[in-house]
Amino acid sequence: MYSYSGIKYIFDSGLPVDGTTISTLTSCVLVLCGFMTGAGGNAGLTGAVNSTAKTFPDKARATATGVVISGFGLSAFLFSTISRLEFAGNTSSFLRLLSLGTAIPMIVGFFFVRAIPLPPSEVPEEEGRSRDQPISMDEQDGEHSALLAAQEGVSDAPIQLSRRAALNQGLPPNVYGRKLWTSSDFWLLFTILSLLAGTGLMFINNVGSMSQALYTKSVEVYNPIDAARWQADQVSSISLLNFSGRIFIGLVSDYAKNRFSFPRSYSLVLVSSFFFISQVMASLIVDDIKHLWMASAMLGLAHGSVFSLFPNVCLEWFGMPHFSENWGYLSASPIVAGNIFSVVFGRNLDSHDLSSPDVAHSTVVSTTCTLGRGCYVDALYLTTAGCFLAIILSVWAGLRDRRKLAAGAAHQNRASEVLWENPGRDE
Repeated sequence: MYSYSGIKYIFDSGLPVDGTTISTLTSCVLVLCGFMTGAGGNAGLTGAVNSTAKTFPDKARATATGVVISGFGLSAFLFSTISRLEFAGNTSSFLRLLSLGTAIPMIVGFFFVRAIPLPPSEVPEEEGRSRDQPISMDEQDGEHSALLAAQEGVSDAPIQLSRRAALNQGLPPNVYGRKLWTSSDFWLLFTILSLLAGTGLMFINNVGSMSQALYTKSVEVYNPIDAARWQADQVSSISLLNFSGRIFIGLVSDYAKNRFSFPRSYSLVLVSSFFFISQVMASLIVDDIKHLWMASAMLGLAHGSVFSLFPNVCLEWFGMPHFSENWGYLSASPIVAGNIFSVVFGRNLDSHDLSSPDVAHSTVVSTTCTLGRGCYVDALYLTTAGCFLAIILSVWAGLRDRRKLAAGAAHQNRASEVLWENPGRDE
């Protein structure tokens, strides 16, 4: 609420009477408002995912999470539609709508949304072993730590267990803090998410410029109303498919895990492929404004899928006790590739501005490149390569997870055989 209200106040105040730019203090306040906007949105997303993950059993967790956070993908379409119908050309009123429309649901959720503990019958077997279950002779450090903690009277304190050690012991993983930052699994997911979400952010933030370039090339007389309509169509396509992608990947990953016992990390390859296809379409196929919606729709599907799948993979790999903290670190990854891709796109576009000799276009909109796809395609080659690298890393992540699962199952089988062969060793 404060962030959008601050932006609205700065917008309404306008430029100083005798100046052409805003003051340094106003710029700093604007940056602070932007920071609060992002922080508030991510806090709401993390809170929603955390509550949902703790409330629903593992067999339906990804689907439930996808349905809940699908509203984040649909919000752009909702607000842009309301703005177009009710506040056309009135930016100040639209900012007021954003301040209230984004704050009220969070306030209501603060008072009414609570995680509902799962009944014992719905808790997976690996999330707790009975007190009388024997422990094999070669248990890892995690259970020795638990024993020491119990002797010191702090048996309820969660112990740190990597996914590999947890699978070997039949326990849920619990990785956080320093152990998270030194985990190769964390940096693998961090890199994949940075490449994919960075591509999505670059495309979403610059699809208006892409639409403008394609539209300017395709018409003889530039019409700003038609140009704005084409830009709005891209926003709608991205938002609707973003909404659908969050639900789709939840259903797919849950079905694959429940039916075929595939870990959710396998779905990383599918999501990475969506991104790759979207960039191939935008860079090699789409050369007309009428077809840009196809690349936008595929990008929306991919972007929605990635932010629905990764929280569940984060939970599977690093555990529930510190999920919000771990997902907070992981969700910061788009800052890296997102900024790099966006800077490259901007420089690529700027290098082509006014490069066309087409006077009829340049006199109508003097700051727009009229080369169509050629205005920005070099930047898309970079994101296409980044998405291909993400596919390779996703395959590697899936294979690593598969080996850990196989090793954990083999370890459990060997432990069971030892117990059966020595049923009275403690007597």
